[in-house]
Amino acid sequence: MSLVKLVDPVAEADLGRVHFIGIGGAGMSGIARILLKRGIRVSGSDARSSELITELRELGATVHIGHAASHIRDVDTVVVSTAIRDSNPELGEALKQGLRIIPRAAALASVMAGRTAVAIAGTHGKTTTTSMLTVALQKCGADPSYCVGGQLVTTGLGADDGQGRVFVAEADESDGSFLMLAPDIAVVTNVEADHLDNYGDPRAVHDSFARFADRVGSLLVVCADDPGAAELARRAAERGQRVKTYGTQGEHYRVCDVRPDGFGTVFAIEGKGEVRLAVPGAHNALNAAAAIAVADELGLPFEEIRDGLGAFTGAKRRFEAKGEAGGIAVFDSYAHHPTELTADLRAARDVVASYSGTGRVIAVFQPHLYSRTRFFAEEFGQALGLADEAIVLDVYGAREDPEPGVSGAMVAGLVPLPPERVAYAPDRSAVPALVAARARPGDIVLTMGAGDITELGPQIVARLS
Repeated sequence: MSLVKLVDPVAEADLGRVHFIGIGGAGMSGIARILLKRGIRVSGSDARSSELITELRELGATVHIGHAASHIRDVDTVVVSTAIRDSNPELGEALKQGLRIIPRAAALASVMAGRTAVAIAGTHGKTTTTSMLTVALQKCGADPSYCVGGQLVTTGLGADDGQGRVFVAEADESDGSFLMLAPDIAVVTNVEADHLDNYGDPRAVHDSFARFADRVGSLLVVCADDPGAAELARRAAERGQRVKTYGTQGEHYRVCDVRPDGFGTVFAIEGKGEVRLAVPGAHNALNAAAAIAVADELGLPFEEIRDGLGAFTGAKRRFEAKGEAGGIAVFDSYAHHPTELTADLRAARDVVASYSGTGRVIAVFQPHLYSRTRFFAEEFGQALGLADEAIVLDVYGAREDPEPGVSGAMVAGLVPLPPERVAYAPDRSAVPALVAARARPGDIVLTMGAGDITELGPQIVARLS
């Protein structure tokens, strides 16, 4: 898959009747939901039905299951997700009819226009930071519009159209499409090598973030603890851009006194006060600091945003509790990059210390994409060494075809734990029994990956029962 072709923004009023190819995806369904709530006619298609599609139909969308050229009827604009291939019959028909065809990010730019646009970018932490800021603004009464790459636990939604002046959105760098956004305020949580199947090399990733920073109108908020983001901040400031930094090394929002607190985290912002979160991990203290910096820029009192952050209970698939049985707690995480695995496993160690004091961490990991597994196999193995036991599934290929020699066995073989504490499980159905044989009261189990591993959590809980 190549980087998407950047297009000029389209005014929402000019979109006309909109058809989404791949409407069931988290980002696509969110934009469709917002358009429907604004009175715009929406249709779409997807390979399979889902709860999100049911919700869109209830809001008035016409949604087809399966793709066919005949679905492109009475349409002005076609929105495509990056998962759609050139051979898709609906895309072919739209081209044949000469319709306006835009990527998801261009549609997002359209619905953000006219609001105070806040975009959250970064290699990791985008969904959680966007969700934190959204929930905090809601608790402050700001009623923002939002579009997140996941679902808020508080609302069960990944997007909605609020009545306030602020629009908060997750900015996806995976295909370069975040360069279609021109936010008033932007956060960059970190800049690391990822999506190298698109970018080719790490330098191209950094250059893309630099171009994104150039598009920010008012304020760039950057995590000073991440070397890539810190370099981005330095370069932006040299160009005369207004920049504020946060983190333990932050100049404007310095994070200090970070400590676990049961399942949550406590930290302080120097010169402002203490914040208590209901989610674990030092990385979430950094995410919350980013939200505080944005709220400050929006003119919201620290005390209100602090209380709003305390009400944040997580986003789905971000260290999400799946259940408990036999004194063993099971969580699920979307982590699919070595840095994300490292952050979540460190948070898991904090949780297990509070949960039982003597328990262990059992990591169940499904590598996502053959290219990413090839690039980062060694780093994945090292990250899984933070667990006490590791079970590695086979690669979830998603949009990619298999690569000879690239499998979950590569990762399992690089985990620096004794062989008896590492298992390669190519048969996903065998995993609940494997976990049950290894887990004991006081342990926590963390399933990690961006694929269908998320289905295993409830199955593991059932087997433990």
